[in-house]
Amino acid sequence: MSVGDSAALSSAFPLLDEPYAVTAAQQEQFREDGFIKLAGVFDAETLAHFEREITALTLAHNPLADTAMDDRDTYAKAFIQVGNLWEKGAEARRVTFSRRLGGIATALLGTRGVRLWHDQSLYKEPSGGFTPWHVDQQYWPMASSLAVTAWIPLHAVPLEQGPLSFGRGSHRKRIGRDLAISDESEQLIRDAIREQGVVEVTEPYALGDVSFHLGWTLHRAGPNTTARPRKVHTVIFMDIDMRLAEPKNPNQQLDHEKWTPSTGVGEIMDDRLNPVLFEV
Repeated sequence: MSVGDSAALSSAFPLLDEPYAVTAAQQEQFREDGFIKLAGVFDAETLAHFEREITALTLAHNPLADTAMDDRDTYAKAFIQVGNLWEKGAEARRVTFSRRLGGIATALLGTRGVRLWHDQSLYKEPSGGFTPWHVDQQYWPMASSLAVTAWIPLHAVPLEQGPLSFGRGSHRKRIGRDLAISDESEQLIRDAIREQGVVEVTEPYALGDVSFHLGWTLHRAGPNTTARPRKVHTVIFMDIDMRLAEPKNPNQQLDHEKWTPSTGVGEIMDDRLNPVLFEV
């Protein structure tokens, strides 16, 4: 690709790098609720363009391609999961490295910048099952709670396709923090949510909506009862100064080895897999 072609391609999708104004009220809402859904982060043209490569990469690297739905456990029925798409395709990298997304994450976290933990696609197939209640940071060996996931649907997501549900304010509680995602986490967390009066928020996503949730925010998703896959790209941002904590469980040890292998306990996660995506 020539320099001229590259510049033209970049200017064709300006929303990737244009700032998105996060208001003080939205920052406060995010900190209170532990999540927020923002409208108009991307437009239809941008999403349609990048959906093509993200879908192709997801299908090419699908670890469940040869496993029938009936032969999968609950986790595998929930979605196809492919990580580090930014290393697998140039267009996927452009989405993950979007300064628009990085700027939003920085504003919501209130940090001086963010770096990448990792990205991944989460495709819920037709007839795909529910995603159990869980918290993401149970898997992450991080020294602070300054981490946020951008959940980026590549199309509108009606309730029938399994959009995310959140437990409002659940990041301030300690529900399910030692539970890996499973049938057990679904039942135990659901019971605790009911007992502690946590409000479950489930809404459809309009085209261009992107949600952001903290690592300790409880969330789940319903099944996909439609004939179309639910196509989602996610980017996990962490504080630019995030340090590696001593892994507390086997999942955290695996994530250390997979997502930031050169980082020692107590060090800032500046492995080549954790580039800075936005800095104030």
